[in-house]
Amino acid sequence: MKTKNIIITFTRNPKLGHCKTRLAKTIGDEAALRVYRFLLAHTESVLRQVECDKAVYYSEAIRNNDLWEAKHYQKYLQKGSDLGFRMFNAFETAFKANYMKVIIVGSDLYDLKPKHINTAFQALDSHDAVIGPAEDGGYYLLGLKTLIPKLFKNKAWGTETVFNDTIKDLKNHSVHLLESLNDIDVYEDLAHNKILKNIIAQDD
Repeated sequence: MKTKNIIITFTRNPKLGHCKTRLAKTIGDEAALRVYRFLLAHTESVLRQVECDKAVYYSEAIRNNDLWEAKHYQKYLQKGSDLGFRMFNAFETAFKANYMKVIIVGSDLYDLKPKHINTAFQALDSHDAVIGPAEDGGYYLLGLKTLIPKLFKNKAWGTETVFNDTIKDLKNHSVHLLESLNDIDVYEDLAHNKILKNIIAQDD
């Protein structure tokens, strides 16, 4: 049954040498792939607990028999020359499908919980946008109830300027900020996390 809300996540197809490349420089490709698979499973378990429609956007190819079960997730291929265009196209697809609230969330957040997404949907009742800042200067969640194209343009994606530049673009809009979370991009992001370090230590 279709709801008025949808949560979107982007995922890289989990292939050796193609995901968590910055992390892999420190821990190797095999360990980086294990960490990414773990984070994907965590993200899926979080999204499954949220009462709304759900969509997963793949980086390279749509997979039918994976952890994103088709009965729970709409499946799409990311389209666009950079992350901004790809996110814009995903939001546009959702709004054209008549969703009232659209949220996108990262797939590499060990600290992500259902409460972050539920709070974001609630915040959109009284705000134009909701953002979850990432500790590295980006954001792990963006929620909108109408498409704001400039949010997806003229950003140095993957750098520490993204969050601040996005906030500047929203200066004439009401914005709700979630708590800051740490996404996992480099070894320092997980250096104090025993569970993720144990995954790294597993035999290849």
